[in-house]
Amino acid sequence: MYGFRINENIERPPKELLEQLEPFTTADLCDGCVVFDSMDHQIKPYITKKKIIGPAITVKVPSGEGDIVVKAIKLAQKGDIIVIAGHGNCASSYWGDNRSKKAMEAGVSGVVIDGAFRDFEGCEEIGLPVYAKGLTSGSAVKSGLGEVNVPVSCGGVVVNPGDIIVGDVNGVCVIPKEYALEIIENTKKKLGI
Repeated sequence: MYGFRINENIERPPKELLEQLEPFTTADLCDGCVVFDSMDHQIKPYITKKKIIGPAITVKVPSGEGDIVVKAIKLAQKGDIIVIAGHGNCASSYWGDNRSKKAMEAGVSGVVIDGAFRDFEGCEEIGLPVYAKGLTSGSAVKSGLGEVNVPVSCGGVVVNPGDIIVGDVNGVCVIPKEYALEIIENTKKKLGI
């Protein structure tokens, strides 16, 4: 049903493709993109400065609603990155230390939030990379509305389930999986390698 869709199976890129992208910064990769695939500059690493790279598990939620995020964590596989399209809302949180703990246990590589998270100290202790727009003490509504693994707009960029997310100290770049090889070649040309 629309508003409650959960797609359990997504096509993930092969590990070898992720390995080919690994040497490049987000700035390098954005130079290799034909269109602007860099998320809003306000989405930055809050928890760890560790680079993240992996396939997107997308979460579409109404502004201020966060309950469906738990379902995304349960569907995630090792190496996935959870992408929460939170409409830039920083008045309430979509993520906290409990979700970081569960995601870390599932082998998730990180979370990217177009919105806010909370429990900074707890999240920092757990160490799962959190890229977000802001930090708040506010909680989210938990009505269960939302969708998992559908196309979303996060930080001004379209993200499809399984697209490759790369995050580092420069920001977050989205690599559409079907264009990844082309973007790698463009990036190499730009860098002269």
